[in-house]
Amino acid sequence: MAIQPPEQMQTITLKVNGVVQTATVPVRKTLLDVVREDFMLTGSHAGCEHGVCGCCNVLLDGELVRSCILLAVQANGHEITTVEGLGTVQNMHPVQKAFAECHGLQCGYCTPGMMMASVDLLNENSQPTELEIREAIAGNLCRCTGYMQIVEAVKAAAQAMQDRRD
Repeated sequence: MAIQPPEQMQTITLKVNGVVQTATVPVRKTLLDVVREDFMLTGSHAGCEHGVCGCCNVLLDGELVRSCILLAVQANGHEITTVEGLGTVQNMHPVQKAFAECHGLQCGYCTPGMMMASVDLLNENSQPTELEIREAIAGNLCRCTGYMQIVEAVKAAAQAMQDRRD
């Protein structure tokens, strides 16, 4: 029987949804696992755990990343936004509201990742075309909706965000 060396630990500090959080974690622990297990923010989902499905999407310093393939220690000192950081039930982000109103979700498993990809798109392009929306969400797998309602939700969110700016 081989003796395993003790797992290396590192203390990290992240700003998660506007709140500074600190945790001491194994250096091999993913950002997704730290967000879910250490910070108890379970909106981001573990789907494929290979960076393929998009269920784990979060924003890292405003950029869309797959949190299941990013080590938490790599995010040390950075700002993370999860789906919980978008809005509340009482004060939803336009993307959250549009997904609800346009039925852009069914089982809901892909929804957090889809919302984060949509927010990322709308932060970069306030009036995307349907093709641009489809390209932005192409890295997110949904087995329920057929994507039509999701595309409509992103269009509606873009319009709502434009109306708020006007």
